[in-house]
Amino acid sequence: MWQSIKVFFVERWEDLEDYLGGGRLLKFIGLLLLVYLLVALLVGWYWSQEPGLFDVNEETERQATELHTKAVVGSHTTATLIALMETLLQKNGGYISNDVFPPGLWLDNISNWEFGVLVQARDLSRALRKDISRSQSQSVEDKDLTIAEPQLHFDSASWMIPSTEAEYKRGVAALKRYMVRLADEDKNDGQFYARSDNLRSWLTDVETRLGSLSQRLSESVGKRQFNLDLAGDPAATQSKPGLEEQELKTPWLKVDDVFYEARGTAWALIHILKAIEVDFAEVLRDKNALVSLRQIIIELEATQEAVWSPFILNGSGFGVLANHSLTMASYISRANAAIIDLRSLLAQG
Repeated sequence: MWQSIKVFFVERWEDLEDYLGGGRLLKFIGLLLLVYLLVALLVGWYWSQEPGLFDVNEETERQATELHTKAVVGSHTTATLIALMETLLQKNGGYISNDVFPPGLWLDNISNWEFGVLVQARDLSRALRKDISRSQSQSVEDKDLTIAEPQLHFDSASWMIPSTEAEYKRGVAALKRYMVRLADEDKNDGQFYARSDNLRSWLTDVETRLGSLSQRLSESVGKRQFNLDLAGDPAATQSKPGLEEQELKTPWLKVDDVFYEARGTAWALIHILKAIEVDFAEVLRDKNALVSLRQIIIELEATQEAVWSPFILNGSGFGVLANHSLTMASYISRANAAIIDLRSLLAQG
């Protein structure tokens, strides 16, 4: 029997060699390669489409219905964090940053967009675990948030054993359990403390993230910068001396990477801030800070306008060609300045 099977496959292989003989083999391989590249190009274009904005209130209601719970203080923020992670996993092409085969391997723009969203999701999960779910520094950490936070910090480029997607799904499942416990009857289990100090702590992280992005975006055209590391504190020291002056410039091939990371960051922050507006409504009204929060959202929404150019242009500051990075830096800087003002308002008695 095995001999018959062997003879069958040998004969089929010989028939294929006869058919593809005389140069036809190379033509056949070339045709397959061309078809593959065309399909990969179309699929890559489809996968590179950024998700649109979603309604935070509708998303919270949908999740509350699916989980058979109700919306309480903290539900909007938690549901938004869940939605951000599920969007990363379920958008066109799914999660792409850990792809090892084309076309996902080639799609660096959407991968950097994913990283921008992921950083904000990680920061929010840490804030929930460290501050917002605890009444004071000596309080016990929430049992589900101790799972969710490290899961969302798992290696973003792990392809398998374990895959990034599997680890993030575990984190999302823990967040859903936390959301359910926020609204259950157990008053000693599952809390969300909408206090001004908790909001200020999270906004500090946002401020540093946006400040760094603004600097990196501005470096697209190159800039001179003096060493300000120890400015304002005559007694301050550092481990080793830095350069007194340096020229900072983003490498040409990295300009679009920084741009799309900033775009993903802003996309995530728009939704988180809209959820914050609901869950921290009383605190914001008491500090007369609702308008300040809404102004931040408006500045960030401007970063989501359609990019009509097929490339991220990097013209000089006052040159003929546009500079998309400087335009993005303008919106990010204004949002960051508004966040500083908001933190100041929240700190006032």
